Amino acid sequence: MQRGAVQQKIPCVFVTRVKDEPSSKREHQMFKVLATETLNPLALSAAIDSALATEKVDGTCCYVTTHKGLPYLWARYDRKPTKQAEKRFKKYLYTKGSSKDFFWNVDEDFKVVPDFWIPAKGVKLSNGKPYPDENGHIPGWVPVEYGNKQYCWHSCAVNYALGVAIILKPRTEDPGSLEISLVHLSDLLEQTLELIGTNINGNPYGIGNKKNPIHLLVPHGTFVIKELAALDHNSVVSWFEHCQEGKVEGIVWHCKDGSLFKLHRHHLGLHWPLNDTHLNSRPVTIKMDLCKFDYEVDSSTLLGQLSKKDTVCYDRLQDILLD
Repeated sequence: MQRGAVQQKIPCVFVTRVKDEPSSKREHQMFKVLATETLNPLALSAAIDSALATEKVDGTCCYVTTHKGLPYLWARYDRKPTKQAEKRFKKYLYTKGSSKDFFWNVDEDFKVVPDFWIPAKGVKLSNGKPYPDENGHIPGWVPVEYGNKQYCWHSCAVNYALGVAIILKPRTEDPGSLEISLVHLSDLLEQTLELIGTNINGNPYGIGNKKNPIHLLVPHGTFVIKELAALDHNSVVSWFEHCQEGKVEGIVWHCKDGSLFKLHRHHLGLHWPLNDTHLNSRPVTIKMDLCKFDYEVDSSTLLGQLSKKDTVCYDRLQDILLD
């Protein structure tokens, strides 16, 4: 089954409710979004029972599409309202409770975006212009270019001269273990991925260290969940709490019609991150043979450091140490 690309916010597989107490997921958020025991009607209509369940990986979302005529990695960049417009929006939500009828002046209410910014696929248009979602944001992307310090960790995971990305995936010979290898960016066109590593989201997988950081790209839908319990509230909670495969941030279901649905541990009131996860406790092999490329890689880059470890196996992903 083809994996869906993450261009928009993914709805929860269960109907959610809001609880008035501080979020354990987002700092300064004074409410929790929790899953009820009722399946989302949209998920039922998308045949969620026959969907492909995959691990939700904890990182930052990326996208591969063309830029300057070449396949490029793009970083998530949502166009957000100005302070004045956001204040007006929040006041409206407080009095009306819904964002559906709020009027945005797209030309004046939103901050200027960087050069080459593009809206995410599926963003609604109003008079031919991208229009904000229910949260008041316009999801979008900006190209990751060398020299941009804001995206320096993204840059580590790609090499445009070679046209490749550093990917973490299941090992073909043994799907129970992992492999770090190179994939041509052209083979990833129009796919979305998750960037994980030392300086991303507090590094929940314990990858690398501050002296020698490691950042890897994981195409969405890469890690298929094999032993998922029945799709009911209690069974899923038990799976998260008691199965080794359940030591993940969450689940994303890829439906046959292209729809995506998710379930985060926080939706169930469960803790994340964990000291040991299903991902960082698996064996990993580095396959980084650069001999086939007629290009001299800088040994100080992540690609150069990993190439020194070509064919080296580690008992766990978090055991990798670079020189």
